[in-house]
Amino acid sequence: MNYEAFRREIHISRHDFCLDTYARHRKTIRIKKEKTVVKNLDKIFSATLKISNEKGFQAMSMRDFSKETGLSMGALYSYFSSKEELLEMMQHQGRLMIKQVLEEQLLPVNDLRARLRKAILIHIYLSEALWPWFYFSYMEAKNMNRAEKEKTMASELATDLIFADIIRQGQAAGIFLPRDPRLTAGLIKAILQDWYLKRWKHAKRKISVDHYARFVLECVEAMLLRDPKENRGQRKKDRGRRTEGPDRKSKIER
Repeated sequence: MNYEAFRREIHISRHDFCLDTYARHRKTIRIKKEKTVVKNLDKIFSATLKISNEKGFQAMSMRDFSKETGLSMGALYSYFSSKEELLEMMQHQGRLMIKQVLEEQLLPVNDLRARLRKAILIHIYLSEALWPWFYFSYMEAKNMNRAEKEKTMASELATDLIFADIIRQGQAAGIFLPRDPRLTAGLIKAILQDWYLKRWKHAKRKISVDHYARFVLECVEAMLLRDPKENRGQRKKDRGRRTEGPDRKSKIER
């Protein structure tokens, strides 16, 4: 899978983000015309990301929103009652979409090496498709209230757990080397975050998302995969251990 194939297979866009947000907040958003809501949510979210990048979310005012979106203060309050509610709305929707895509894409993959590869690719390609949200979410974590911080931390740990579980299963199957699954998963996540946090650096080096994805896969597999010869030797050892039961031991003793 490359990024182009990912975009063809997984339809995810700002429009989808806004449409899903409206579907989940239909009761609290006072405007009921879907087309209008989606169009204005796109303006609101885009303004949030733009202004936040320039001056920080906490420094934003409703006047800033009104000026950037072209919506009146009254119209803005039809969509959210406070900046904190807007932040929660954006964060929750982003986390939900990532979780949903990862689960849907990984569920049918049984081969553990292929599952780890796909988990890495999906995360990188999602962060490319939704880069403004990924960057915003990471940078604004320090400014969130306690409840939102805990949700963000839980989401981070949940992603780590996906990688850690695949690694544990691969180790049990003799595919991956016996490295600490939690530390390895955390290291993988840090490498994935570098793509959207240091975007300027990779752009300057003319590194494409596909180039980066291939490099990450090579590094992770070099760290985790057993040498094919070692794998064969390990399987022989495992078979030997299984045949060395009580009966065999008694024959040797005799």
